[in-house]
Amino acid sequence: MSLILASGSATRRAMLDQCGVAHAVVQAQVDERALEAELGIGEPHAIALALAEAKAREVSDRHPEAFVLGGDSVVAVAGRRFDKPGDRDEAAEHLAFFSGRTIELWSAAALARDGRVVERVIDKAELAVRELSEDFIAAYLDAEWPEVGFSVGVFRIEALGPLLFERVAGDYFTILGMPLIGVLGALRRRGVLAT
Repeated sequence: MSLILASGSATRRAMLDQCGVAHAVVQAQVDERALEAELGIGEPHAIALALAEAKAREVSDRHPEAFVLGGDSVVAVAGRRFDKPGDRDEAAEHLAFFSGRTIELWSAAALARDGRVVERVIDKAELAVRELSEDFIAAYLDAEWPEVGFSVGVFRIEALGPLLFERVAGDYFTILGMPLIGVLGALRRRGVLAT
């Protein structure tokens, strides 16, 4: 069975590659902001799942013979949902808001075939951000920008991201952006991977 990853995320690709999961990449053509606006103010986990499903379905409609894996992550802090920062100044504003608070990170994945979602996986991680000074935020962004601009939490856990936190609770792969263990189980159930 062939698998398509409906994501331009290098991190999601790398996770599948490291597990030896053969896949092609076809980036989904989904207007995420328009879909979020259509969904209205909702629970972060529901938004993450809806975005993952929309991406999987869109690519599946174009490639109905394959299994298509869509994914998305949503960050909420103190009841406020955050998107990827638009620029470095906005990244600094996000980090200042995160300071001393806990990031709730929801990572969702959806597997579709023939334009229909057949599997859903979602997981949550909590990352307690330490108090961050303006000087630290500036130095951190000097080192990590623009790479962290592609992350809703403005961090890469595999790089300097751990410097932001006092405590992290949750699965490492979920924090990277995909609930990988659950995804692998879904791929086994659907015959994409050997059992």
